[in-house]
Amino acid sequence: MCGRMAVTLPPDAMAQLFAAAPANDLPPVPNYNVCPTNQVHIVTGDGEDQRRLSSMRWGFIPHWYKKENDGPLLINARAETVAEKPAFRSAARERRGLIVASGFYEWTKDEEGGRDPWYIYRSDGAPLAFAAIWQDWRDAEGHRNPTCAVVTCAANKAMAAIHDRMPVVLEQKDWPLWLGEEGKGAASLMKAAPEDALEWYRVARTVNSNRAKGPELIEPLQLSDE
Repeated sequence: MCGRMAVTLPPDAMAQLFAAAPANDLPPVPNYNVCPTNQVHIVTGDGEDQRRLSSMRWGFIPHWYKKENDGPLLINARAETVAEKPAFRSAARERRGLIVASGFYEWTKDEEGGRDPWYIYRSDGAPLAFAAIWQDWRDAEGHRNPTCAVVTCAANKAMAAIHDRMPVVLEQKDWPLWLGEEGKGAASLMKAAPEDALEWYRVARTVNSNRAKGPELIEPLQLSDE
């Protein structure tokens, strides 16, 4: 599962890291509370070596939707079925990308049912590159709206203590294969990251609101915060 994320890396640093040409309409950073339907930073390729860093709506819209809300909000695509689902299968073959994030949030419940948020990030401090699929959706007037979803898989043993699903996190060596620059075989990458790849800590429940903003959202929880 991935339902909220944070992005702090400047766009020029993203472009350099991913060797991608940046678009002019990238979302502002830092953003410590990127929510579904917000714009995210995504790297795409043309199957060779021409990568682009652009902005897309987080929430994949199948081509048959007449309106953005014609059906479920598809922010995640399950690795186990992404190649078979009618909404995703074409994108899984032809339109894969890398969503860039600094970290993401997941929740557990306390004994009273309260939602306790956790901030999850790479152990080595590097930015996260989530496996993603994307699609251009056009409304009734023909206006183009690029949309995307994060590919998720069953959680590894460590992550399962928080949630049974996790985003597919790709290592830099695997970016070319996922983007279609190294032929076929991208399906082999849709698996959980090693148990030591990610770390996490509790953060304040402030982030439970999609209106919350500011760097304090990713600060480790102090007992006096709640």
